[in-house]
This record gives sequence, C-alpha cells and structure tokens, in this order.
Amino acid sequence: VRGLILGEEPFVMVSENVLGKPKKYQGFSIDVLDALSNYLGFNYEIYVAPDHKYGSPQEDGTWNGLVGELVFKRADIGISALTITPDRENVVDFTTRYMDYSVGVLLRRAEKTVDMFACLAPFDLSLWACIAGTVLLVGLLVYLLNWLNPPRLQMGSMTSTTLYNSMWFVYGSFVQQGGEVPYTTLATRMMMGAWWLFALIVISSYTANLAAFLTITRIESSIQ
Repeated sequence: VRGLILGEEPFVMVSENVLGKPKKYQGFSIDVLDALSNYLGFNYEIYVAPDHKYGSPQEDGTWNGLVGELVFKRADIGISALTITPDRENVVDFTTRYMDYSVGVLLRRAEKTVDMFACLAPFDLSLWACIAGTVLLVGLLVYLLNWLNPPRLQMGSMTSTTLYNSMWFVYGSFVQQGGEVPYTTLATRMMMGAWWLFALIVISSYTANLAAFLTITRIESSIQ
C-alpha cells in the first residue's frame, strides 16, 4: 500500500531523518496506520505530498495537494489532519472522523449587576402600562355600575362605593388580596368575575416567566 502523508503535529511528525535513508515518522495517525496494517496484514510505504498542501480544487477542475495525489491514483491512502468538506467528499472517501476541532473566542465574563427592577423583566414596559390602564378602567367601570345601581349595604356599614374604594378593590383582587367593598349587584359581579379570570391568567403567566427569567442564564455576546 502506498501511503501519502502531510506532516502536522501531533498526527504526523518526523521521528528520524538520517541522510541517505528514508525518513521515519511517528504520531497519532501513524499509530492508527500501524494498527491497521497489523490487523489487516499489509505493508505500506509512505511519502510526503510534493506540494505540501492538503488539497483544493483548481480552475481547470483538477485537485492539488494530498487530495490530488489520491484523485490521480498516485497514492492509495492519505494520512493527515485533513478537514472533511463536502467538496473533498465528492472526489475521495473519508474514514469516520476520530477528532472534532473547532475555533472559539474567549471572553471575560461580564460582571453581574444587581437590578432593583428585575421583577419587572418578565413583561415588557408596554404590557405593564396596559395592565395599569386596565386596572384604572375596570375600577372606573365598577364605580359607574355601582353608581347607576347602588348596592344594598348592611345597617351600620361604614364602607362606601367611592371611586377610590372601587380602584382599591380592583387592584386588591388583581394581586390576589381581596377587597372590603360589598358589590352585590349582578352587573358588578359579572364584571368582577371576568376581571378575576383575567387576573388569574396574567398572574400565572407572570409567575412562569419570572421563574424562567431567574433560573435560565441569558448569554449575551459582547461582540457585534
């Protein structure tokens, strides 16, 4: 078997270079080749790619380097740290890769800052503004419904259906704290029933988003 190599540490390295004698090589890829020759029972001779290149397509459609030697059948196998690419796979066959290599950039970890408004992060500012406006609107509607059809209060009751109490009642029910104003009319109860359902959905969504925001680390690249 005629083997073609291209030196790159630690895969293929010259171990002995004596004048007048063939060079001897060592390295990880050479160890793999020795193990294959012992297992399959073949002998081999190796030589270095003449142009010392891995192989890339030329303008006339031919290949140079290690891949070119294989394409022109001047070598049976090629041994080197050769990257597997789609273009090369179209002209030569690769074994299963035994090493993955990638290039990365190291960055200093950004310092963590304490944000006193982190509890507002699960929702956008526009959504918070809509929720605040909804609280005011529902409070105003509750007040108007009770003003048009006043509820019957118990004898000696000190509560009143003022606009302030209506706003406070709506806000208290939104944060699941209840209220003290007795709204007994049917229209008001239907309004508050819809409001409680809305509050339940919003609070559940906020709780889920807040838990995800506090537990999942968001990696933001400082390189743009």
